[in-house]
Amino acid sequence: MKQFAKMAILFAAAVFLSGCQSVKNSSENSGTTFAKDALMPFVQSGQLPGAINIFYKNGIQETACVGYADVAARRPITMDDVYMQCSQTKGFCGVTVAMLVEEGRISLDDPVSKYLPEFKTLWVLTSEKDGVRTLVKAKNTLTIRMVMNHTGGFPFEICAKQGNIKGGGWSGGAPIRQTAAIAAACPLLFEPGTKVQYSNTGIDIGAAVVEVVTGQPWDVFLRERVLIPLGMHSTSFRPTDKQLETQVEMYDCVKDGPAKYRRQNNMQQRPYNGSHVFPSAGAGLWTTANDQLKFYKMLMNLGVGDNGARILKEETVRELLAKSTRPKGMGGYSLGLSAPEVDREDSWFGHGGAWGTNCMVNWHRRELKLWVVQLCGQPRPWDKARVAAEKKFFRYVIDNAGADAYTGRVK
Repeated sequence: MKQFAKMAILFAAAVFLSGCQSVKNSSENSGTTFAKDALMPFVQSGQLPGAINIFYKNGIQETACVGYADVAARRPITMDDVYMQCSQTKGFCGVTVAMLVEEGRISLDDPVSKYLPEFKTLWVLTSEKDGVRTLVKAKNTLTIRMVMNHTGGFPFEICAKQGNIKGGGWSGGAPIRQTAAIAAACPLLFEPGTKVQYSNTGIDIGAAVVEVVTGQPWDVFLRERVLIPLGMHSTSFRPTDKQLETQVEMYDCVKDGPAKYRRQNNMQQRPYNGSHVFPSAGAGLWTTANDQLKFYKMLMNLGVGDNGARILKEETVRELLAKSTRPKGMGGYSLGLSAPEVDREDSWFGHGGAWGTNCMVNWHRRELKLWVVQLCGQPRPWDKARVAAEKKFFRYVIDNAGADAYTGRVK
């Protein structure tokens, strides 16, 4: 019995150290452990509770799950654990808007007021002194393009969705259509199209346009046209109680010490599937690493999922999602996705989230890098090591691109 117990402990340790459980994809395993080797010292010190890292290039994939989804319970992190992807939700809204552009149902340069009449007359805040605000009527027409690339002039969140109120934050506070109506009644921070202000509100306005044009709630349209076709069955705004049993828990980063458990963040509060939760296109969508891969591989593959489902045309992804829609000099951003001002062979596009999640793709070279954590604050000393591992992986795949490249791999 002692020998059996010893073997069980060794087996459990091997699972913890070796990588991911429930990996569901058709990619060939690279056989490399660059990310795991780089991250494990931080897991062993307790600074990094748990993380999922994926490197992919042209059919070859390195998948690493290190540490725990729940440190106290010693529950290893897996590809099927649900987590908050936060602002990565914006890219999903971008895809739904791109769909309607592709179908000729909207134009990016359409006035928002064409679909949401409350945006016909807007006011810009020019100064505020001693509690007195000075407003002037906006001269520029607010367009769908502007709200989707953060040049519309809106604040990060409207007052009804601020995190300092009960049930507030991006998945609480107000339905999408109501959010848009409140935003229209508040002063803009600047003339539309002239500056950049990162804004969940703007993306929600884009989603409200989708609702008017399609006659469906935005989250329903997203589920029917994107999530179900791609097989993303674990992605939703209200994870089930069963899913939350395997949630990736949240932690605060601690300098030179173990990460500290955090029950919740004010921007997304428990119960995560309660009646206070309203879908938001700016943030709030829950997912798993397996599901997230399906969405970003669709973008990398220029509109077609690994399962063969065509979501968008190639030219739609190349022209509307993979390159900036902003005026020159305002940085790169497309429709709910971070994108380069000028698309080149070495360009990446994608998005990150507030708790550290991130996924970027390069469609030219068919490359992808996905990172899953649920962490608040700083420091994050493993980032440098992860970047070094990334360089090793992509160099390794290039150097071993011959017919017998994937035999006799190194650790």
